[in-house]
Amino acid sequence: MTPNDPPDSPWSDLERPPLNAASLRRALVRPASLWTSLEVVDSTGSTNTDLAARAVRGEAREGEVLVAERQTAGRGRLERTWTAPARSGLFLSVLLAPTAPADRWSWLPLLAGVATASALSRTAGADVVLKWPNDVLVRSGDEERKIGGVLSERVERPGGSAAVVLGIGLNATLREEELPVPGAGSLALAGARVTDRDTLLRAVLRSVEEWYGRWREAVGDPEASGVREAYTSGCVTLGRRVRAVLPGERELLGEAVAVDDAGRLVLAGGEGVQQPVGAGDIVHLRPGPEEARGRSPGE
Repeated sequence: MTPNDPPDSPWSDLERPPLNAASLRRALVRPASLWTSLEVVDSTGSTNTDLAARAVRGEAREGEVLVAERQTAGRGRLERTWTAPARSGLFLSVLLAPTAPADRWSWLPLLAGVATASALSRTAGADVVLKWPNDVLVRSGDEERKIGGVLSERVERPGGSAAVVLGIGLNATLREEELPVPGAGSLALAGARVTDRDTLLRAVLRSVEEWYGRWREAVGDPEASGVREAYTSGCVTLGRRVRAVLPGERELLGEAVAVDDAGRLVLAGGEGVQQPVGAGDIVHLRPGPEEARGRSPGE
């Protein structure tokens, strides 16, 4: 950084160069591709908010990709904020217009998780796994740290047609002192062999295109498309004791045993009672007194 560089200059941190938008467009926006446009902006509040607003006004079509070098009001699930230094990760949203039945759209954030995890594992050589419903974790030894997540939002477009804005956020080069909360991590801290954001973005978008194409061809069927099998094989929530914090501050305690046809997490509690959870915060439990804080499904 030179004395004349403002704090948010593209070259204020030489280890974090800006994305090459022209090169990314050449690689991803092509005939027969899902991706119809790709825009990189220096800074915005939230790429999901911006792309959703365009869709509502009828100014966006399926396959548009909006990427920000920095988000000032990024959002996660349950209205949580998502913040990170400029150019330290990937902050992007894509617009999809599924033709599958609407009751199968709940698989889209899980599909995005599968696509992201497989792209990072293949490209960065990191041990990337998923936490239900849409957290992306990286494992290093016995430790699991969250490096990203997915946010899916349905939007209504002019003429009565609906679409989905799918947001993906990933920590690529976040340093230990920059981590926003305990339990967060980054590809760099996990020793990934690749943290170049152009390479990672190409890999993630190509993987989303591949998995969305399978899902769309199967008319949204999670079984026929292979999405359910891929998700359950990479989801470290399954087989664990968990506490589900539900809307209204209710809590359920049980073992995560399956993901049902709607993409919900199925918890098995006492006496064989099973209950699906469609929304909520999932806490992975370790054996011990902490389990006593929850309640079993059906209680």
